[in-house]
Amino acid sequence: MCKLSIVVPCYNEEEVLETFEKTVSQIVESVTDDYEYVLIDDGSKDKTLNIMRALHKKNRKVRYISFSRNFGKEAGMYAGLKESKGDYVVVMDADLQHDPKLLPEMFKILEEKEYQSVAVRRKDRKEGLRGRCSNLFFKLLSKLSGLSTKPGEMDYRMMNRNMVNSILEMKEYNRFTKGIFSFVGFDTKWLEQEDIKRELGTTKWTLKSLIKYSMEGITGFSTKPLVLSSILGLLFCLIAFVLIVIIVFKTIVFGEAVRGYPTLICCLFLCSGVQLFCFGIMGEYLSKMYLEVKNRPIYLVKERSEEK
Repeated sequence: MCKLSIVVPCYNEEEVLETFEKTVSQIVESVTDDYEYVLIDDGSKDKTLNIMRALHKKNRKVRYISFSRNFGKEAGMYAGLKESKGDYVVVMDADLQHDPKLLPEMFKILEEKEYQSVAVRRKDRKEGLRGRCSNLFFKLLSKLSGLSTKPGEMDYRMMNRNMVNSILEMKEYNRFTKGIFSFVGFDTKWLEQEDIKRELGTTKWTLKSLIKYSMEGITGFSTKPLVLSSILGLLFCLIAFVLIVIIVFKTIVFGEAVRGYPTLICCLFLCSGVQLFCFGIMGEYLSKMYLEVKNRPIYLVKERSEEK
């Protein structure tokens, strides 16, 4: 029987962590006795780390590491995959919005060896505008990057060791794990789950963090925004050339004086806005390059559980 590692990135999850461990353990034990938890404390400000210590003391199948500060969920997932020892590894959120009842089916699919990964997507996301924006983003990312991302795709995924090792080979500092899952390839079986209402705790995703996360995905796996800036520059050069020809023609042939001060101001603002937009796109890519070449660690560990 293959060993299963359950990787759980946590940030301020004191309200749900014990319930999560109890719920998941009951389900996993119906499949295998050989499993472990790899809990990642992402610089939590509440009692999450204390709960992890207590869980480890009570159950030696629970291991944890605690970051020196908040490095983000992407760093937490990378650390969990790196620390995991199982033949199969599943990444889950602690808030139980990733349905634990799917674990036996995911495990069985990997045991059959036809797929190297089992991923979960939301069947019907009931979050209004936010859900529609999320689906639009995944469609846009697929077209820009050529990656096989799915609307409603979640981080909830079980993988075999070969796929995990391939992901760990990608040591980039700016991480977008959904894109990395697709980039490394491997055959993936998709399951669907209904959108589960959060019973405890609150979401850690703000509008600002979601926009930043989206930018990470687009700039991390596509250079087409740079192509867009080039096309816009060429288009406005062409428009400027046509306008120059028209103005010269009207002045020479009809003797018409150059007029249109308000129009000129609007054109200047428009062109300046497009220039700043293009500079912003290039700046995003340069900032990513800047962080990569500094070669800083993806995370720093403050504390880890004792080994068996």
